[in-house]
Amino acid sequence: MAEQQSRTWITEFDHPPEVIWSLMADTARFNEASGLPIHIVSETVQPDGSVLAIARAKIGPVKLEWREIPANWISGQWLEHNRLFTRGPLRFLGAEIELEPSDRGCRMTYRVRASPANWFGRLVLATGFFRAAERSFRRMTASANAYAKGEAEQVFPYTPPPVSPGLRSRLDRIIAEIEATPNGHGLARRLADFVVTAQEVDLWHIRPLGLAHRWNRPALHVIELCLQAVRSGLLELRWDLLCPSCRGAKAWSGTLDQLPRKVHCPTCNIDYDREFSRNVEASFRPSPAIRALETGEYCVWGPMSEPHVKLQVAIAPGENRDFSLALVPGPFRLRTFEGGPVEEIDWHDDHRLAFAHLGDTIRRDDLSIAGENPRSPKGRATIRLENRSDRWRTFVIEDRHWIAEALTADRVTALQAFRDLFSDDVLRPGDDVTVGHVALLFTDLKGSTALYRRVGDAAAYRLVRNHFAFLTAVIRAHEGTVVKTIGDAVMAAFIDNNQAVAAALAIQGRIADFNRENGLSEGLVIKLGIHAGPVIAVTLNDRLDYFGSTVNMAARLQGQSVGGDLILSAEVAAGESLAPLLSNLTVLADQAVLKGFDTPQPFVRVRP
Repeated sequence: MAEQQSRTWITEFDHPPEVIWSLMADTARFNEASGLPIHIVSETVQPDGSVLAIARAKIGPVKLEWREIPANWISGQWLEHNRLFTRGPLRFLGAEIELEPSDRGCRMTYRVRASPANWFGRLVLATGFFRAAERSFRRMTASANAYAKGEAEQVFPYTPPPVSPGLRSRLDRIIAEIEATPNGHGLARRLADFVVTAQEVDLWHIRPLGLAHRWNRPALHVIELCLQAVRSGLLELRWDLLCPSCRGAKAWSGTLDQLPRKVHCPTCNIDYDREFSRNVEASFRPSPAIRALETGEYCVWGPMSEPHVKLQVAIAPGENRDFSLALVPGPFRLRTFEGGPVEEIDWHDDHRLAFAHLGDTIRRDDLSIAGENPRSPKGRATIRLENRSDRWRTFVIEDRHWIAEALTADRVTALQAFRDLFSDDVLRPGDDVTVGHVALLFTDLKGSTALYRRVGDAAAYRLVRNHFAFLTAVIRAHEGTVVKTIGDAVMAAFIDNNQAVAAALAIQGRIADFNRENGLSEGLVIKLGIHAGPVIAVTLNDRLDYFGSTVNMAARLQGQSVGGDLILSAEVAAGESLAPLLSNLTVLADQAVLKGFDTPQPFVRVRP
């Protein structure tokens, strides 16, 4: 490229490449901290299925426009990001980083390339452009190294907007209000400080599970904190519909009843459906009255924006390229950024097995992705990418595990705090959503009719209400929710089978204390049954409810309880991780013909 200039800088880090990669490859965070302008991106689908992304920004009086080219990277090793300008002083700007292990930890090589578009561009490059780039690079790498060592609070140096005395006073009131509820957990001030001091890239989609991990606090506590923060005016709740390919939020709604059934992702040029258990995510962002965020992007495509993508590399027509890539055992998908052939594989740390799958190469439109293993180190694969088409293709290898920090709609709607605080956030009438997995606990009182005769209607009613509060407290503590009460019975939902079982065992273990505290000589006896599986979520009587055979089975199993025991379906009892919960209990296999089911249904009876 005419008049292209470049500079290269090298620095040493005290940590291995995989640690530094997650920091230095976070291009959006890097760009924001570097003071680069936020930009607006328009995406247009091309005749060949690719997407043309045009970005526009402004630095002072200078207007910029460029073609945003998908970045190339190999996770933990190498990143290249280029921009082709159609307006502004530069014609081309590119940056590249490469990480390699060293005796100290790792060595990073950083290269910047630029070409002027006019006399102003030549002046910019001749005066202070590269010096400023080097200063920024040195400052960022020193900060990242300090952060990795635990010596800095933020990855990169960043000056947040000032907090006025009025806003500080308002934050103090919000913090006090949150902590006055059961949902604060002593974390309200930490959340408020995060909202006013964090970089914007951290605030566009606040993920409670991510905060819980970084703060080393229980996930339930941080989820409840964020839900309460919405009610108290610190945060807003958004329901994001994540694209199954790029996993970006391509549509969102403030309430469940406004969720669309189908969404189009312009970046990936695909349509996709909503999946309550998979790609409908509850995320949070600051209330605009607390901190208004700018609209736009600091980087459209980058490794930490799509951390599930382990390799993304553009290959020229007719070109073959080999790469060494570390893969964690599990499911992966091979595809191209431009759309077309897709192949799903499983990596098992057994190179021969894995590459037998990889050897089943994708062949469509004369394009192939293949793999081979020339005695590569354990956990690493040598991947061969071969482009037999007549145009450039960007190859992608992505981890098919879903986002670990995504708080999916099925999980948050199965929490008591959500039901208490957002009882009016329901699906639109007539709408229904399939939920892939819910564990349902049904409870009932044994001999409730005799109880009413023995103590009288008024006293019995108070006992039943107290017992509902007792059950709700235990269910909430085990990350579940009371869906509804039916007479003296309760229907509760959990996302995790073990939490449902643990809650049921806690109920049976604490009922004696409840009876003693309520002065009962003939105490309440509770019947319990649990089943898990897919359900249909609907709105009924102005609340979220569940229907389907899983619900029916759970209710019927509770009917098999004699009181003081717990009935588990065979599917729930078969869970390998359940054994520690049942290790000191009596577990008996049984079966019965249940109403609505044609054949005898096996189950397990658990007794103290």
